[in-house]
Amino acid sequence: MTAVAYPMQFEADVVLRTGHTLHIRPIRPDDRERLLAFYGHLSPETLQARFFGLCTPETALTYSPADVDYDREFGVIGENLDGIVAVAHYFASRSKPDVAEVAFAIADSGQGRGIGTKLLEVLIAAARTHGINRFEADVLSDNERMLGVFLDMGFVTDTELDSGTIHLSFPIAATPLAEERAAERSQTAAAASMRAIFAPRSIAVIGASRRHGQLGNEIVRNLVATGYQGSLFVVNPNAADVESVPAFPNMAAIKEEIELAIIAVPAAFVESVLDDCIARHVSAVVVISAGFGEIGQEGRVIERRLLEKVRAAGMRMVGPNCMGVINTDPSVRMHATFAAAFPPCGNVAMSSQSGALGLAVLDYARSLHIGFSTFISVGNKADVSGNDLIQYWADDPRTNVILLYLESFGNPRKFVEIARRVGRQKPIVAVKAGRSAGGARAASSHTGALASSDAIVDDLFQQSGAIRTDTLEEMFDVAALLATQPLPKGNRVAIVTNAGGPGILAADACDANGLALAQLSVDTTDQLRALLPSAASVGNPIDMIASATADQYRAALRLLLADPEVDSVIATYIPVLATEAAAVAAAIQGCAKEAQGKTLLATFMGTAGTPMPLDPVPAYPFPERAVQALAAATHYAAWRRTPVGTAVRFNDIDPIRLRAIVDASLERGGGWLDPLDVAAVLTATGIDAPAIALARSADEAMEAAICIGFPVALKAYGPELLHKSEVGGVKLSLRDESAVYSAYEELASALGEQMTGAVIQAMAPDGVEMMIGVTLDPAFGHVIAAGAGGTLVELLDDVAFRLLPLTDADPDAMLTGLRCMKLLRGFRGAKPSDMPALRNAILRVSSLVEICPEIRELDLNPVKVRESGAITVDARIRVEKPVRTQPSLRIAY
Repeated sequence: MTAVAYPMQFEADVVLRTGHTLHIRPIRPDDRERLLAFYGHLSPETLQARFFGLCTPETALTYSPADVDYDREFGVIGENLDGIVAVAHYFASRSKPDVAEVAFAIADSGQGRGIGTKLLEVLIAAARTHGINRFEADVLSDNERMLGVFLDMGFVTDTELDSGTIHLSFPIAATPLAEERAAERSQTAAAASMRAIFAPRSIAVIGASRRHGQLGNEIVRNLVATGYQGSLFVVNPNAADVESVPAFPNMAAIKEEIELAIIAVPAAFVESVLDDCIARHVSAVVVISAGFGEIGQEGRVIERRLLEKVRAAGMRMVGPNCMGVINTDPSVRMHATFAAAFPPCGNVAMSSQSGALGLAVLDYARSLHIGFSTFISVGNKADVSGNDLIQYWADDPRTNVILLYLESFGNPRKFVEIARRVGRQKPIVAVKAGRSAGGARAASSHTGALASSDAIVDDLFQQSGAIRTDTLEEMFDVAALLATQPLPKGNRVAIVTNAGGPGILAADACDANGLALAQLSVDTTDQLRALLPSAASVGNPIDMIASATADQYRAALRLLLADPEVDSVIATYIPVLATEAAAVAAAIQGCAKEAQGKTLLATFMGTAGTPMPLDPVPAYPFPERAVQALAAATHYAAWRRTPVGTAVRFNDIDPIRLRAIVDASLERGGGWLDPLDVAAVLTATGIDAPAIALARSADEAMEAAICIGFPVALKAYGPELLHKSEVGGVKLSLRDESAVYSAYEELASALGEQMTGAVIQAMAPDGVEMMIGVTLDPAFGHVIAAGAGGTLVELLDDVAFRLLPLTDADPDAMLTGLRCMKLLRGFRGAKPSDMPALRNAILRVSSLVEICPEIRELDLNPVKVRESGAITVDARIRVEKPVRTQPSLRIAY
């Protein structure tokens, strides 16, 4: 058979529902001997279930081959240290090209762990890219596990029983239920894989000496001092015990099962120690040791070897170059770090990519009375990353707020998917370091030029619903509010103060942060007048003047919290008398019990700060910080109230035609598609565009114009001629043959060898000029942009970004904040533009890139949005084969 290129995009490490990892990849012809060995070890029962009868390995290989074409036939295997443990295929029907039969074989030892489900997910993803819409399978009626694999996927499945065999048939297009089931499986797997890290029943600290100050020793001391509730062991060949904990010469000498190993040895010894842990079937390791990816290429090579070993063994790894893990749960009490501080128990969980920063964070959080459920320093995050942790914390009943300090994203697309799901129940607050423009890349497309790294990060957080803060201080300001107060029901804020200045500062900050000063009800203002001195101001902000007492604060706060026009209240106090400050603090704290589900926060200005903790009321030293925290919580609460987006599928997109165009270009080496191929792609995607023709001479240009109909536009074309307007390569509104002929000759003379032809295009009607673009960012993957278009696109810089794929809610979220929305809504008497048509075009581009991930750059500019419809006037698309020098080791859920 004629094989196409090996589809490396379907190769990944996955987490099973047991918490173990498994490497899945497309099958290769050189797997033949390994497959024979795999079939040779299957039990008669498993062979019967797969092949409906006993057969030799050679016969099995005939029905489940290693040599496939990766198109009409596709196979994937699951493998670990023991070799191949599972294989699955689909075979497209010859009579029904959009239907394929699927079949699986799972090693007896691997059954019941979710391997079949993971293989099926990969087969579905591959089949969708090859025009297959439905899977069929025949399963023995007593094979309950395999029946469960199909029936639990979330697809509408037809079943038919015939002589002890159940025939199943189901469409494989994504559905809300199927995506919900996949998310549930992902979360279950992540939680299972993190249990041995956060709640191990036993720990071995490897490399702990008896010398105080040495990292391993400090970790053991902390575990002992905080009363770790599991079994604790030390590996040190030169000591009988460390901090009264028995020491063993090596891992093999410990007879008890070890769930978590903490490695604190010099970098040169980490690999051999990891081998010992793998031999003992340790579930997870925390590598404290530094000297890996952070020091350069040599360290990255070693770090990758560690990761390869960990993944092959099916275990998880924190680090290397990390600080460790903390769990304050009284049933665990694990202080497996070298930090001096053990945080108080609370409902905040945090991951820090910086170990040194983690040390400072624990001290700072304690000073703010913020308690932690768990804390982890992920270091180089070679394996365990924020995506794993968010899913673990989603199911953790002790965690209500998730904090992340990030220096990089491992899998941004997955982060958006996970954070958007988890953020509907628990807020995620993140500091992403690295806002500088130093990472800007040279790009040939408008989209690439606009897509600065930090602009993408900002929009990534908006897309996911995560709260981005600029500083750690702001992160903890927001966390203090989210951990103790209900989310605001709206953006209406009441401010009460004993001094005019702080009230004005708070009001200005509200305006700057998208909050509104509440219009107090008449009843509230009347009661405030009766309560306060005549010199007081009962408008909002309410200035009770310097003589305000604790009783007046209490009464005023009760009135404001009861007012239906108020969503949140900020109580600001400047100490006048030291003795009064404590009473005012107690009054504010007491009102929290009567807040009726509203958000209450305080500002105590002065060097002394609050005279006492105000739990559950967060207190801030300045009004601006209080307002910033409140604004973050308010905007997050508003996001949670928005509808949950769903995937959009277009029945009129032609994936077979799209794949044919792109594959043909890739066979020629890829690059920028010629105008006719671009036009064909737009047509197959369902994106409206004017009729075009490609002419190689002035005479051909005239003939094409006559066929299309006047007036026409003539655009110079050449493989290296990317921005035509910048070189004067566009002639518009040509109304007869003579004008077309002259325009072609003029451009050919001016541009010389740059121009190899011209595109003749029907003139498009006027409309608001927008742009839609896609770029493949090296850090973020495929990023889509939408914003103001035309020749001034970079100058206007009015654009929003999202990671692909999009949901039906994303286009509106992208467009709402753009300045050009005024034009789209109808500016100075103009009629509103067709927003549904623009949204439709954006979603179709998202679907196009899902079908053809080889697209590296795409520009639709301008897209003219009219009163009715949106038409793409100019488009460019560049495709390339995916390049990867070594297999992916990313985790896929």
